[in-house]
Amino acid sequence: MLKCSISEINNLFSAISGLRTLYLPVEKAGQALYGAWTPQARLCLDKLNTVKSPKDLFFPQSEDLVRFQREGKKISIEMPDAIDEKFVLFGVRACDAKGLQILDTVFLSDPVDTYYAARRENGIVICAACSEPEETCFCNVFGIDATEPAGDIVTWTVGDTLYWEAKTEKGAEFTEKVKGVLEEASAEEEASVAAQNESVKEIIKQLPFADLNLEGFDGDHLLEKFNSPKWAELSKACLGCGTCTFVCPTCQCYDIRDYDTGHGIQRFRCWDSCMYSDFTKMAGGNPRKTQLERFRQRFMHKLVYFPSNNDGEYSCVGCGRCVAKCPISMNIVKVARALGEESK
Repeated sequence: MLKCSISEINNLFSAISGLRTLYLPVEKAGQALYGAWTPQARLCLDKLNTVKSPKDLFFPQSEDLVRFQREGKKISIEMPDAIDEKFVLFGVRACDAKGLQILDTVFLSDPVDTYYAARRENGIVICAACSEPEETCFCNVFGIDATEPAGDIVTWTVGDTLYWEAKTEKGAEFTEKVKGVLEEASAEEEASVAAQNESVKEIIKQLPFADLNLEGFDGDHLLEKFNSPKWAELSKACLGCGTCTFVCPTCQCYDIRDYDTGHGIQRFRCWDSCMYSDFTKMAGGNPRKTQLERFRQRFMHKLVYFPSNNDGEYSCVGCGRCVAKCPISMNIVKVARALGEESK
């Protein structure tokens, strides 16, 4: 295990940015969001979660797919520039790291999404273990260890020191390149990291949602959950604003649109939300015409459809963003508890 003093962390960031573009939590308009590091950036490294997850470094909110240029009767096709930016994503929490693994399941399965795959190949994920989980956290419900994130490199902050350990071959290769600004940690210091991790795990056990029971949320109970009369009451106050989908680290729905530039067509894709009334709208109309149906679709996908098709893996990582951001305080925890009562 290696280490770096927090007071000298900008030396580490400078070394990283000299090799690759460095993205990390920075303050933007008073909020913590991922942005490129500069010596002048206002860092938010002590913030548990950024407003949006880091997924848009790999799956951007909007990206060009192809351009069709027209000159008279001649039409030419222009592909966007190759995705070749080498970058490092620093400060990824365990929940968001798990979110990337879920996106891998979607985008790296056949047929592979080459745009996403290129960014995953070019990116190095440096995780930050949690030291002060918040009341909205419930990652443990999904088997995620907040003290051992699944990244290429994992860091822990104990007191005024950042500890660093490579976890993958890609992480080890990169560590060698920045080793000059890191020092070897002593056995006593490694023990302090382990002690803090145990303390954090005890805190997580006491959080309000730590006991969330997901029994019955599986393919064997699909129709039972789908036909529950509780959806009507749960969805009644939903505004269909899509906030929950846009802050979620695992939502992957997108739309493909064409924009008329006046001399051709720019085809792009952008995030979409199953909570919107025009989502999946076809020539024959929308298959989910009511807010109840759209509301049910979101949570059934997270808790039933996805695990049914992916060996029991849920499409939720317990980051708590939807708990904190929903304007009417309706979230996946309330849904799971309400429907779970029917299984008792």
